[in-house]
Amino acid sequence: MKSALPKVLHKVAGLPLLGHVAAALKGAGVDRIVVVTSAVGEDVRAYARTLGAQSAIQEQQLGTGHAAASAREALKDFSGTLLIVNGDMPLVTSETISECLKAQGQTGLALLAFEAADPSAYGRVLRKSDGFLDRIVEYKDADAAERAITLCNAGCYAADAQNFFRWAAALKNDNAQKEYYLTDVPGLARAEGVECALVVTDEVSVSGVNSRAELADAESKFQSRVRARLLKDGVTMTAPETVFFAHDTVVENDVEIEPFVVFGPGVAVKSGVRLRSHSHLEGATIESGAIIGPFARLRPGAKIGQDAHIGNFVEVKNAAIGKGAKANHLTYLGDARIGEGANIGAGTITCNYDGFTKSLTEIGAHAFIGSDTSLVAPVKVGDGAITGAGSVITKDVAADALAVARGKQIEIAGWAKAFREKQKAKKLEKK
Repeated sequence: MKSALPKVLHKVAGLPLLGHVAAALKGAGVDRIVVVTSAVGEDVRAYARTLGAQSAIQEQQLGTGHAAASAREALKDFSGTLLIVNGDMPLVTSETISECLKAQGQTGLALLAFEAADPSAYGRVLRKSDGFLDRIVEYKDADAAERAITLCNAGCYAADAQNFFRWAAALKNDNAQKEYYLTDVPGLARAEGVECALVVTDEVSVSGVNSRAELADAESKFQSRVRARLLKDGVTMTAPETVFFAHDTVVENDVEIEPFVVFGPGVAVKSGVRLRSHSHLEGATIESGAIIGPFARLRPGAKIGQDAHIGNFVEVKNAAIGKGAKANHLTYLGDARIGEGANIGAGTITCNYDGFTKSLTEIGAHAFIGSDTSLVAPVKVGDGAITGAGSVITKDVAADALAVARGKQIEIAGWAKAFREKQKAKKLEKK
């Protein structure tokens, strides 16, 4: 990856690659995860802890079989089915994992395989006449007939835990790389009478990421998958290829999404919402009937109520916008509670941060905030109150009151004309 960041912590749809794999495992009913890292992989181990996973350290990188065997101590008290899954497959699904588990139940060992559009250097999977695995042949060792095979090894196995660790302990490194390979496990299993069942899945689901180009490709495939699902579920997108979703985006049916909308993590959108173009949403909930954008930004903690309007160049952060409230243009609402039916004029700012503390602004139901009002938090504007345009509100405003806080306008007749004439005279003197 040419990066200081460990490969499995690079993100697709806002979630690290390892997080996608863990989510698929949990979705398939896996309740215990051990992440194998190198000795210097503390960042990965720290992230694994946030997933509720254990870690095991592979002190030396001696091959795939050696890596999987490194989890033995962490799982010494475990008896049950063990899955070995690559940590860099962000498109793997719970369904694929479940199929592998199901196949393992037939024989005691299962392998994921896929039909490759371009098999290139993948290990080839050879079947026996009964459909079970015959052997895996690495590309460099394959003859012309074997290289013509397109069924390839995905590197993911399911086995009884105790059996697997026994087989892993018996692996030999008598090969050119002097490494211990997982691909030798099925042969050891067969020596004990255990056949290896094959689960053939689609290539996309088991695609790994080993470069920035492959990361971008995984992102593209993830987005295509989500767009197709949402269109099928009744979401309207006029240009779906321009809309980008996070791994956990929730969008109900009858939502309309205009072009160039971007979802960060933690967004939930109820039915009947219209998301207008070039809006960016993260950590926000949007109730039915609301209209967002164009060019709106919803930041974490934004809660947009039913039928509310958040218009162009409006930013909302950690603020609850009540039912039917409107902030249609050029406004910042941070750390605020906006009541039902309130109207927020253009250029309104909640001054929520003094450099040390973030304070709350409360605006009551059906209040009217005049254009270019600055609300210096903590402050409350009561139900039905009005603030005059250009006001700086530093004190609470009572319900149904008018608050005007701006300098008195002074007019000096003829001043502008005299000023211009004076300036013109100065220019002539310089010439």
